[in-house]
Amino acid sequence: MSIEVNNINKRFGQFVALDNVSLNFPSGELTALLGPSGCGKTTLLRIIAGLEHTDTGQVLLDGDDASASHVRERQVGFVFQHYALFKHMTVFENIAFGLRVKSRATRPSEKEIQEKVHRLLDLVQLDWLHDRYPPQLSGGQRQRIALARALAADPRVLLLDEPFGALDAKVRKELRRWLRRLHDELHVTSIFVTHDQEEALEVADRVVLMNKGKVEQIGSPAEVYNHPASPFVYGFLGSVNIFEGNLHAGVFDLAGTRFDVAGHDDAQNAKGLAYVRPHDIDVTRYVTGQTGITAQLNRVHAIGPLAQLELQRTDSSEIIEVTLSSERYRELELKEGEIILARPSKLRVFADGAVK
Repeated sequence: MSIEVNNINKRFGQFVALDNVSLNFPSGELTALLGPSGCGKTTLLRIIAGLEHTDTGQVLLDGDDASASHVRERQVGFVFQHYALFKHMTVFENIAFGLRVKSRATRPSEKEIQEKVHRLLDLVQLDWLHDRYPPQLSGGQRQRIALARALAADPRVLLLDEPFGALDAKVRKELRRWLRRLHDELHVTSIFVTHDQEEALEVADRVVLMNKGKVEQIGSPAEVYNHPASPFVYGFLGSVNIFEGNLHAGVFDLAGTRFDVAGHDDAQNAKGLAYVRPHDIDVTRYVTGQTGITAQLNRVHAIGPLAQLELQRTDSSEIIEVTLSSERYRELELKEGEIILARPSKLRVFADGAVK
């Protein structure tokens, strides 16, 4: 099922949760709604589910206007962060619950319910826990049962609100790999809300970046990470260093080093901000007369394949984060407290007025 939302607006009192949001979610894709707390992503998910009403705008399911449809009519499966399992029911009974409360005309036979629940338990690899109760399960197991319960009603759309937010880091990583494999098997149109950048980039086919009720950028994980459309996206997706400099006629001057930058040919002695990832900065020993950002090496964390360097600029005391391969760091033979030169190898410049 394809999902389309057109010109969605939603306020809670004076707070603007969604500001004229329009999006299309293609059939069979797994889309992540990503952004900080309060950006509107969960409100949008609840509107698609029918759990929240819009002030204005439409929700289309396979081209049909579902804005006035009850949540039961939308055939949506919803998975919450905190599982919402019935503690007094076994795992089997939790999954069967939605099937057993259907109207007599649509309710499967008891045999069909038994077969379907065991198929779903096999799918989430937990059939061996069918007679346990939720308090006897780990957090990861409970979330997989919650997902099986959502799938029991054969939803046309699967919506997940911070599905792994209550779990520890190791379990989160295991479950998001598992969710990706499950989606590749089922191909149910799925939307999941997260504030975890790594989670969105690893799991989703497409990422929708949201901020202050608006959509900042839409694209594949590679597109939004490698080609951020705004300063917000650049800053939200991973670590970034921000450098002030002068922008004039398509040239950005940073501490005496000049960079040709596209899209700023009309700039005339303007302030610019350069956004640079830690792995896009080269460092060398300080040599008098060479251009670059002069900085002191304050701290090094070199464990595993990468070395994380913390530098402090000598002219402004600002901190610079640099990531090198451990092999490159050993070659340089740098020492903490040493003065070195840092030079961006790749940067994205925004005019100062464009940064909000």
